[in-house]
Amino acid sequence: MTLRDDVAPPAIVVMGVCGCGKSSVGAALAARLGADFIEGDALHPPASIAKMARGEPLDDADRQPWLEAIRQVMLDTRAAGRGVVVSCSALRRTYRDHLRGAGTLRFVFLTGTKDVLAARMGQRDGHFMPLTLLDSQLATLEDPSGEADVTTIDIDRPLSEVVASASAALDFCRA
Repeated sequence: MTLRDDVAPPAIVVMGVCGCGKSSVGAALAARLGADFIEGDALHPPASIAKMARGEPLDDADRQPWLEAIRQVMLDTRAAGRGVVVSCSALRRTYRDHLRGAGTLRFVFLTGTKDVLAARMGQRDGHFMPLTLLDSQLATLEDPSGEADVTTIDIDRPLSEVVASASAALDFCRA
């Protein structure tokens, strides 16, 4: 797939709760689109990472500098003429609205059952987010499925199929 010539560089946020595959899908989607991939977790302040590693959920105040860093990286990347795909949970509508301040963007909402999410979290090594925070993330999530710029993708299938579904649903590209 290639980017269309008649649109600004795309900004895509791959979102969802922990364990849904934001990083894997985001990196594959960025590669497919020829866009930069930004790992949203890398933009968390160290204090927030430590808090989550202790099993404590973040609150709105914890998330605000992180969301601003993500918004800014999208603005900077697009200003440089490059497309960008960012992984970010974007759990609440207010968080998504803040990110929309970076200009026109699309969200790819990765969704799955609690059992699928828990199984995936149990298989990953070295991530700071413990399985104990899954319930907190699910409780915080404000389902974005009805928002006009959101594409909802079920994750209970192979990564290649999830990425293909996401890229087919996005109107930034052509075959």
